[in-house]
Amino acid sequence: MDLRKTSDDRQFREEVRDFLVRRLPPNLKAKAYRLQKLTKDELVGWHRILHEQGWGGPSWPRRFGGTGWTVMQQKIFEEECYLAGAPRYVPQINMIGPALQRYGTPAQQEYFLPRLLRLEDWWCQGYSEPGAGSDLTSLRTRARRVGDRYLVSGQKIWTTNAPWANWMFALVRTSDEGRPADGISFLLMEMGSPGVTAKWIKGIDGGGTLAEVFLDNVEVPVANLVHEENKGWAVAKSVLEHERVGQAGFGQCKFLLKLLKRIMSASDANPHGAQSSPALKRRLAELEIELIAHEWSLLRMLSASKLGIEPSMLKNRGAAIQQSLTELMLDCVSPGLRYGDSPALPKGAEPDEGLPTPAAVAAAYLDFRKVSIFAGTTEVQKNIISKALLA
Repeated sequence: MDLRKTSDDRQFREEVRDFLVRRLPPNLKAKAYRLQKLTKDELVGWHRILHEQGWGGPSWPRRFGGTGWTVMQQKIFEEECYLAGAPRYVPQINMIGPALQRYGTPAQQEYFLPRLLRLEDWWCQGYSEPGAGSDLTSLRTRARRVGDRYLVSGQKIWTTNAPWANWMFALVRTSDEGRPADGISFLLMEMGSPGVTAKWIKGIDGGGTLAEVFLDNVEVPVANLVHEENKGWAVAKSVLEHERVGQAGFGQCKFLLKLLKRIMSASDANPHGAQSSPALKRRLAELEIELIAHEWSLLRMLSASKLGIEPSMLKNRGAAIQQSLTELMLDCVSPGLRYGDSPALPKGAEPDEGLPTPAAVAAAYLDFRKVSIFAGTTEVQKNIISKALLA
């Protein structure tokens, strides 16, 4: 695949930029530059704007209502959205969506995919459990089949925005025979069902999106089984593959770099001398070089006909760069900030100027510690890479 930008790609980039200028709500852009989290209503509202434009499924094929964009167009779209301060499209679009397109029954596809494109349903991911995080195949949430229903009991943890969700795609154990991965099934579960309880978990950043879900004899129709019973691990891996590609975080990295440069160039908002510090400037240059290399690695992956270890490699590099960018950002604004501090805005740095407070930067730094954990820890990704290379 020729990855050089064509005139069509340049025209498409201008189309995306023009759309963002016209349709991106100013309050969402302001929140992005202040490193503030968006509400569910704000995210849904933005997705509805994208859907009206016909861009609700950026990576979906046309036959499922998606854009049918090339991989280069998808990259351009993500990059321009981030650089403009637009929210990333809701991750579930590119997680449960492709899984249902590949493994779902015609009835599941007909019902769920159009609703997902319109974001009429909000999904959460029921994977991790207490004691079964990095070793996901050791999960203990159990589904017992009774007639045309499964009765599901167990607990899920680190379930992003679970209290917002009305649906969860979950991994459950339906057999103890064979390898641990052989007895796992993939179920679609209504969060409003009797026996489902979702509770927020306060993150290290003081807020966050994490939650835990308790399941007590929850009835799930057998019709909500995706693929085959005891073969859910294949579906789970396909979801993780899409998630890890998304967590390469190229657009996020570019936005953080742009914001970091703003902070470093704003002398009034930078009382600790980042502007004149050769050490901080050198770190900035090194990170920018790393990001360029990361972009080329992403392009090589996007041009590959078949994926192997590339998602794991990109996920690890993207996580490391995001963490380094937020660490440098914190060093620039307030290297002595303690957890829980809420200092006043620096002189001349009002919120409408597009600069985060030191407290917001500290919260972002703490929040970004999770990117090397979710979607498979850095250590798990290294194991995947090493096993593939040694095989």
